[in-house]
Amino acid sequence: MRHATTLGLDLDRTVIDAIPAFIDRWGTHPSWSRLLGSPVLYEQIEHQLTELLGCEDVLVLPTITLIHLSVIPVLAAGGTVFVDRRAHKTIYEGAQFASTRGATMKRFQHEDTDDLERLLREDRSATRLICIDGVNSMTGNAPDLPALHDLARRYDAVLYVDDAHGFGVIGERDPDELRPFGCRGNGVVRHFGEDYERIVLVAGLSKAYSSLAAFIACPPELKRLLKTAAPPYLYSGPSPVASLATVIAGLEVNEARGDAIRAGLWDRTERVLRCLEQLGAHTPNRSGFPIIEVPLARGHEIDAVGRFLFDHGIYVTLAAYPLVPRDEVGFRIQVTAANTIAEIEKLVDVLGKLANAFDLQPARRLDAATGAEMAA
Repeated sequence: MRHATTLGLDLDRTVIDAIPAFIDRWGTHPSWSRLLGSPVLYEQIEHQLTELLGCEDVLVLPTITLIHLSVIPVLAAGGTVFVDRRAHKTIYEGAQFASTRGATMKRFQHEDTDDLERLLREDRSATRLICIDGVNSMTGNAPDLPALHDLARRYDAVLYVDDAHGFGVIGERDPDELRPFGCRGNGVVRHFGEDYERIVLVAGLSKAYSSLAAFIACPPELKRLLKTAAPPYLYSGPSPVASLATVIAGLEVNEARGDAIRAGLWDRTERVLRCLEQLGAHTPNRSGFPIIEVPLARGHEIDAVGRFLFDHGIYVTLAAYPLVPRDEVGFRIQVTAANTIAEIEKLVDVLGKLANAFDLQPARRLDAATGAEMAA
């Protein structure tokens, strides 16, 4: 199977063919930090993203990791950072950096708003920041964003959302939209019909748009502050011109035929999920989004499973302990719009062979009395 970005734009001729004209005009690289030299391309992208997201303003920086390390300490402001225990490692890095500047980090249980509310109720900090993933990078599931947003409002906190894996794929809902992804690919906030009051959304343009760039959706006053307080804006080398070009071209493709691309992606994802269901194999994916984790019954077989899949032409991400809990050791399938139906059929065939050669965790059902998951 081909390894591509989620929307397959790294292989899209419209995007590829747009790059030379930008390089002819702007050169290969702006060279200086945005503070010293910020081509109008940035402003064009920020304007387009602001319209797409329906937020107040956007600031483009090179990567999500740099945003976490620079923005989380600014937002924490010496207060308390509440971090989902399963949030991405780079969020933890940002929270730990904030702690060196006087903030306190507290962890709450994944998908447990009661645990988070308990911590918020007990906290006496003047500033509270709640840090979560949008679409989780392993399970493919989205958080209960409306409930988390409600907590942020009630406890005078800011909800900081890393939507690296949702932006470009999921978006606002439409009464005529029959697929679970929604429309326009404008991220998890719009997908749940929420506004940006007390929400700061961070996302990258690499996974969906194949571009070395990221952004933060925020109020104008925070954007002005970050231009004086965020090291990536002040000092970091900027994104190459080719990456800025692919963002602009990619956003045009998204506007013209993005929903058709996402419809194909949904169809491909559904075929894989249906295969796992027929095999009686467990996946924590409840969303139908195109990240599909497949845990193994015996985690120590992960190397052999990875080799088996690779030898059969399937590239997956291995999830080993301690990157994931012992009972979740397995592999992650990332379905992309660039995968052909023939490639998906090959994947389905290989998964069947894998299930005959190794033990996958069996599918689970909810116990009617306790609500707990049990083997089916």
